[in-house]
This record gives sequence, structure tokens and C-alpha cells, in this order.
Amino acid sequence: MKNCLPDLRAEHGESQADLAAAVEVTRQTINAVERERYDPSLELALDLADYYGTTVEDIFQRES
Repeated sequence: MKNCLPDLRAEHGESQADLAAAVEVTRQTINAVERERYDPSLELALDLADYYGTTVEDIFQRES
């Protein structure tokens, strides 16, 4: 699943560790999501969208 999480983090000047702490996961989880090696759970996707004040659809896109 493609995502724009690295871009959102950069816009907010946050490290992977900062974001991980904010949504209560490990930095390794954020890294795996960003590198598209792990599809986040629905709960994590919603937490990320809430944190950035956007929608899940704006962060994650299905690959065709």
C-alpha cells in the first residue's frame, strides 16, 4: 500500500521516533509502514489520520 507518510512527517518536522511516540507504536513500525513493508492496522491508520488532521484515504492509496 502506497503512502505519503514520509512527506507528512517532513512537513511537520518530525522524526520517525516522534511520530511513533505520538501514536504509541515503535519507530520500527513507522519505518516499515513508510517503506511499504507493512500495511498498518485499521486502528493505526486511523490514529495517523487523526494525528495529522486528515483522512486515511489522503495518507494511504491502494496499489493497482
